[in-house]
Amino acid sequence: MKKYNVAVVGATGLVGRKIVQVLEERNFPTDKLILLASNRSVGKSLYFCGEKIEVKELLPDSFKGIDIALFSAGGSVSREFAPIAVNSGTIVIDNSSAFRMDPQVPLVVPEVNGEEIKNHHGIIANPNCSTIQMVVVIKPLHDIWKVKRIVVSTYQSVTGAGKYAVDQLEAEISGKKPSIQKLPHRIAMNVIPQVDVFEEDGNTREEWKMVNETKKILGDMSVNVTATCVRVPVIGGHSESVNIEFEKNFSIDDVKRLLSSRSGVKLLDDKEKLLYPMPLLSEGKDDVFVGRIRRDVTIPNGLNLWIVADNLRKGAATNAVQIAEEYIKIL
Repeated sequence: MKKYNVAVVGATGLVGRKIVQVLEERNFPTDKLILLASNRSVGKSLYFCGEKIEVKELLPDSFKGIDIALFSAGGSVSREFAPIAVNSGTIVIDNSSAFRMDPQVPLVVPEVNGEEIKNHHGIIANPNCSTIQMVVVIKPLHDIWKVKRIVVSTYQSVTGAGKYAVDQLEAEISGKKPSIQKLPHRIAMNVIPQVDVFEEDGNTREEWKMVNETKKILGDMSVNVTATCVRVPVIGGHSESVNIEFEKNFSIDDVKRLLSSRSGVKLLDDKEKLLYPMPLLSEGKDDVFVGRIRRDVTIPNGLNLWIVADNLRKGAATNAVQIAEEYIKIL
């Protein structure tokens, strides 16, 4: 099997570290792994397949000889360095929002629209974590019953806001003052109805990401989406309450049968056993969990779902590595 030289940009962040872990777990055919980050991280090291690899500073010449670069260092870094990497002959899989809505850049969840990878021009975008887990569940339903409208409320863990948000929660729980106030308010024993910054219309940028990315991934601009994104005092795992209105009628049994047959989806739905998805159950797993499946009797063809996934894995690192796996299949 051919092996590839791989770079991880933003290697010391929560997602970057998880990407390195997932590359090893999934036995990605790696010849050489390069870890890149800002100069603040130079001298740190991570282990990959038993080898200690030192982090190097991200520079314009960092991509010479690199086949695939997985970026997770924020939008400004991606906008600056992704084109440089592409000009060096590297395929970029970008976890930031920098290129997601660019019509020339595929926005990919492999279980949903993996065929879009072949349309790349050097950059493939990894969607928002909350969008990924929702579309994995919604796409098979949309293919049969045609989604008209989605109303989604998220319950997003602090790992989605990075290490400093995790540090803030842990400090607050222990009664200490956080060294850095990453979130706009106290998060321990609280929920914050704001993820990302507010736009002029009162929606946050995260909410608009879910709206626009869902339409692009489904390949259907007629689907109406509205979102409310909330930060909750959970270390890892995003949860979503999703209300769907379909064009066609459905049966709950058919919905459950369809979802239980899908790769990457795990059905947890047994009210007698109090079985339903929770963040703790998703930790360290790559499946998207779905349950609390029931009709919404207030509208024609309405359905309620509860969806949970590990946001650092399927919501970020695993999806990026899966894109790389699909990419090398089409070479």
